[in-house]
Amino acid sequence: MSVNVQDKYHEVRPVSDLRQMLTESAELYSERPAVLVKKAKGEPYSEIVYRQLRNDVEALGTALLERGLAGEKIAVIGANCYEWIATYFAVVNSVGVIVPLDKELSREEIDTLMGISQCKAVFFTEKYEKYFADYPDLLKVKMKVYGDRTDLNEMLEYSEPEGGVWQWESLVARGEELRRAGDRRYEEAPLDPEEMRMLLFTSGTTEAAKGVMLSHKNIASDIMATCKIAYITPEDRTLSFLPIHHTFECTLGHVLVIYRGASIAYCEGLKYVTKNLAEAKSTVLIGVPLIFESVYDKIWKQAEKTGKAKALRMAIKMNRTAKAFGLDLHKKLFKTVYDTFGGKLNRMITGAAGIDPNVSRGFQDLGFTVQQGYGLTECSPLVAGSPDFSEQRYAKAGSVGPVIPGGEMKIDDPDEDGIGEIMYRGDNVMLGYYNMPEKTAEVLDEDGWFRTGDLGFLDREGWLYITGRRKNVIVTKTGKNIYPEEMEMYINRNKYVEESMVYGVEEDDDTYVGAQVRPAYDVIYEEFGKDVSDEQIQKLIKKAIAEMNVQLPSYKRVKRFVVRSEEFVKTTTKKIKRFKNMGDASARDMSAMEDEDK
Repeated sequence: MSVNVQDKYHEVRPVSDLRQMLTESAELYSERPAVLVKKAKGEPYSEIVYRQLRNDVEALGTALLERGLAGEKIAVIGANCYEWIATYFAVVNSVGVIVPLDKELSREEIDTLMGISQCKAVFFTEKYEKYFADYPDLLKVKMKVYGDRTDLNEMLEYSEPEGGVWQWESLVARGEELRRAGDRRYEEAPLDPEEMRMLLFTSGTTEAAKGVMLSHKNIASDIMATCKIAYITPEDRTLSFLPIHHTFECTLGHVLVIYRGASIAYCEGLKYVTKNLAEAKSTVLIGVPLIFESVYDKIWKQAEKTGKAKALRMAIKMNRTAKAFGLDLHKKLFKTVYDTFGGKLNRMITGAAGIDPNVSRGFQDLGFTVQQGYGLTECSPLVAGSPDFSEQRYAKAGSVGPVIPGGEMKIDDPDEDGIGEIMYRGDNVMLGYYNMPEKTAEVLDEDGWFRTGDLGFLDREGWLYITGRRKNVIVTKTGKNIYPEEMEMYINRNKYVEESMVYGVEEDDDTYVGAQVRPAYDVIYEEFGKDVSDEQIQKLIKKAIAEMNVQLPSYKRVKRFVVRSEEFVKTTTKKIKRFKNMGDASARDMSAMEDEDK
């Protein structure tokens, strides 16, 4: 990374652990809003200030210590809510090890992970209460999504558990009672910043699910490094809609926000994102490419529908010219776009997958600050990110940025194009996989270098470009490498395509490229009517792929495709689960296509 970039890093306050971080934030921003909640679905947002957040965390931690949970593992699962993140801080700062569970897991998968982690307590929102009915020895605590206390002067009532289940606020009330009586075991609880305090599972589908062990040092170093390249202030406000169990949302969308004295509003669901952005007057949106690409598409569809697309294109050109002379007119020229999001949104942070460079540049043309990051659960998560102060974010929209401050990155065994496995070293790298020393040794060497399993290359200025996952690469019989993620980006640019999944197919001593394509049915129905036939849709997709193929070398061209009517099976961060989508039905569809082509 160049010296010039390093010289522009934003200043950050040093913290060694999250207990120190929360204590200092509560002192610095005592009466400022930390979290925005709703008393009931559809109601306006109410504020929970930093002073209350600290109080609730300390009270809950004290109550858990009274219940004998010091040093134990404690699971948390459910919808994003204030009580989820307060529980996270209470556990990791004073009690034991937090074990966040994916709320999309099946009961069988949850049982597997509970067995591996040997949790002694579990916090859940109402939907998941039934999952733990057969765990008589667990301390069970129900969290609520709506109706939290927003005035610290309001006394909470303590009550005994019903049916073996505690109410979250009841434990907080007990902790407050203990603290008023002089109990200070929360502050006195031992805390080693380098020991495991977070246990995050990267998969829940088999007994071989890997538990990533993280420490306070891991998380603290990552949020400080991120804040050096992303200037978040106490005036900023995020909207939380990504699943909070995921380290991208938890670390960057919550812990980092609290560290900077900003605030978090909770989204009522994906279909309410735009509405909640406006209600909360959010300035920052942290999300995955699918969300941003969908929003961008809707902006242009609306412009086309209202006959304003030409005017919007002219306004973009006008603003580019003005910026060349040091003027930025985006707030006036694109007021309608900004008003859609409440008028305050100015920064978009995307991760978990690669965003279409055209979408990134498009939002930047509209005046938004767009930052792309790359990370892994094993790295807490961020390892690279495009700095908000760099003018190269536009030209390098296909890059995830340079390595984060304090980290090191290298490309292992690069090919003739400089592409190889991305390796990373830094204070945010995990302690290892829980009870899996052999698996840990496969990815983490004695010098601290972590093998990401991702492929990419670094340009001359140290900006990283991701080409795909090592295990997904299609290798032809002639030794050519094809990266499915690149091909999918090309296919998805067609307006009749919603999503696609590219993979290799072995046939006749050769390997060719196949694809499953889910059409953009809403676009097709609007243009051709609801009576459009499956055959017509197939022809549209075939034409889209043909148009793409002529732009590519022959070995990269898609030779067979399947039109997929159902949604792809995905993770909670909207990544397509490749192997989950390769079933018998897809194989039969592929054979049918082959016969038809012949």
